[in-house]
This record gives sequence, C-alpha cells and structure tokens, in this order.
Amino acid sequence: MVKKTVVVLLLVATAAVAQESDTDRRIKELERQIDIISRELEALKTPQKPAETAAPAASERSVSLGGYGEFVYGAPEHGEATADLRRAVLYTGYKFSPRVQFNSELEVEHATTELSGAVSVEFARLDFLLDPRANLRAGLLLLPMGLINEQHEPTTYLGVNRPEVEDRILPTTWSELGAGMFGDAGNFTYRGYVVTGLDSSRFSAADGVHEGKQGGSEAHARDLAVVGRVDWHPVEGTIFGGSLYTGDSGQGAGFRGRVTLGELHADAKFRGISLRALAARGHIGDAAAISERNGETIGSSLAGWYAEGGYTMGMFTPYLRYERLDTQRRVARGFTRDRENDHRISSIGIAFKPVSQTVIKTELQRSGGERQFNLGLGYIF
Repeated sequence: MVKKTVVVLLLVATAAVAQESDTDRRIKELERQIDIISRELEALKTPQKPAETAAPAASERSVSLGGYGEFVYGAPEHGEATADLRRAVLYTGYKFSPRVQFNSELEVEHATTELSGAVSVEFARLDFLLDPRANLRAGLLLLPMGLINEQHEPTTYLGVNRPEVEDRILPTTWSELGAGMFGDAGNFTYRGYVVTGLDSSRFSAADGVHEGKQGGSEAHARDLAVVGRVDWHPVEGTIFGGSLYTGDSGQGAGFRGRVTLGELHADAKFRGISLRALAARGHIGDAAAISERNGETIGSSLAGWYAEGGYTMGMFTPYLRYERLDTQRRVARGFTRDRENDHRISSIGIAFKPVSQTVIKTELQRSGGERQFNLGLGYIF
C-alpha cells in the first residue's frame, strides 16, 4: 500500500512538473512573439526627424533639438583605406503657435572646415498648418524626390552608403529656396513646390546634375522649377509613389537647359521583411551647349534603378542591394559617351541595431571590377 501511494505521488509530481514546464514554454513563446511584434512596430515608426511634417519635438513644446550623424570606414581592394566622420547634424525647431512651426537642419561634413569639410544648412522652413488636406510651406526646402532625400539618416536605410542612383541621378541631399503646399487625403499624401532651378554650369559627366543644386546659397533665381510628389499608403509601413521635377537651368547663360527628372518608388516592411525599389530617369535640354561651356560631355539623358531587401532577425538585418545607373545614357550629337559612367553596383551586408536609434553596418560592395569593404556607425536622437 505504501509503495502504491509513493508511486501515485511520484506520478502526480511528474505530471505537475511536466505541466509547469509546458506552461513555462508557452510563456516563453508568448514573450518571444511579443518581442517580435514590438520590433516590427518599432521598425514601422518614422524616425524623429522633421521631413514631411513638423519635428515631433517642436509639435510638443516651443523649442526642439535633435540630430544625427555617421562615421564611415572604407577599404577598397586597390587604394587607400579611409575613415571619416562623414556628417554630424543638428536639428532645431520652434513652435510659434499650434499652426505656425519652424524646422531646420545644420550639417557639418567631414568633421572640420580646416581640411575638406563644410558647414551648410540642409533645410530651414516655416510650416503653416491650415488643414490636414492643405498646408503651406516656405523657405529652404528638401525636394520631395525619391526615398532618401527627405529621410536620409543612416538609421532609415540599408547600406553603409546611400544608393548611388539617389545621388547622381536624383541629387541628394537636394534643397532649394521656394514655397508650396503639402497635405494628405485618406491613404494619399502629396507635396508640391515652386523652387529655384538648377545651375547647369556645375553639371558634370560623372555626377550628372548633382553639383547643379544651389542649396539657397545666393542662388540664381532667373530660372525656376516646379516639383511634385504623390504617395499611396495602402497599409501601415508600405508606400507606392512617384515624383516629377522640371525647370530650366541656364540661369541667364543664353539657353534654357531644361531639366526634367522623374521617379517611381516603393517601400514596404512586413513581418521583419524590408523591401525597397526605385527607378529614375532624367532629360537635360541643350546638352550640347552645356557640354561646350563646361568643357566635358554632359549626358542629354540619364537613368538608373535599384532594388534592395533585408530580413530583420532580432537586432540583426542581413541585406542585399543591386543598382544600375548611367549619367550618360544618351549624349548630344557630336559628343561621345564614356562607358565608365555606366555603373553596376552590388552590396551585401548586415545592419545591427542595439537600439532603434543607433546602427552599425558592415558590408562588401562591388562596383565594376573593384571590391570594397565598408563599415558604418550611425545615430539619431
């Protein structure tokens, strides 16, 4: 009888332990799922940066401060390795009233102006908030083109470097003096501005129109331009959209030099998967006249595209990016293309975010026959 009792007690104890162990497993699984959901929600949040709307801090109190920065190490297969404080940025904002807000960004590039560095204002604007569907904006404006120009912090994109397509085909970071409207209607958002045009005297064969941006520095304003963008947000974390820019760039040189740039883009995040793609094309009028004045062959047509994807596992996101671009897709009659400006670039790497506002990226990049190892450290606050 005693033996039977002991056996029964042992069976009961074993069952209790098994039940407790099963409960622990379920709790741990539930905690794991909650952690995954939390990270996905964190990934969907827009970084604390005043791009399309007022700075989050400025919307809560009168004065706001913030910033971001990035450190980059690059080691090419052939050539000298370099380390650089690529940029350190300070955001400032002021809330005059619930309907009138100011936001700006001051950037220091390459650590010091004593060597190759520079200090510049990336944007400085006043927003007049009238209605969610229609608001006014004026000042030094970031042009609403592509996926990078308005949201260019290192924590917002995969890769140590910004995509070359969004640097040489769509200039980044691109800001001009101007004014316009912005707003949203249902699942759609829009922005449309009139701004100072590009300056074609600074166009180049390798970088296209990149150096033609004026950035509000005693900008030539004889030629103006218009730019507009529409985005569709079907579900949280996903956008499809496009933008168009057109305006003359001669700025009194005796020719119009009309520049037209257009792009289509998509960006989606779901269950840890991040997908992004963009295609851009541009046309430069009077390319022959510009080429003769600048002393190099300026492309009459330029184009590029890229696609990238990543998968977040905890704090790590392995990623891939492939891009192709050509700043001399076509040239004016009598001029010759340089095949070196037709680029194919692939990148593979891992981004590590110990917290959502910092990132460490390591990658291998291949452009043509040249390979390079890149390491980046970024932050935003």
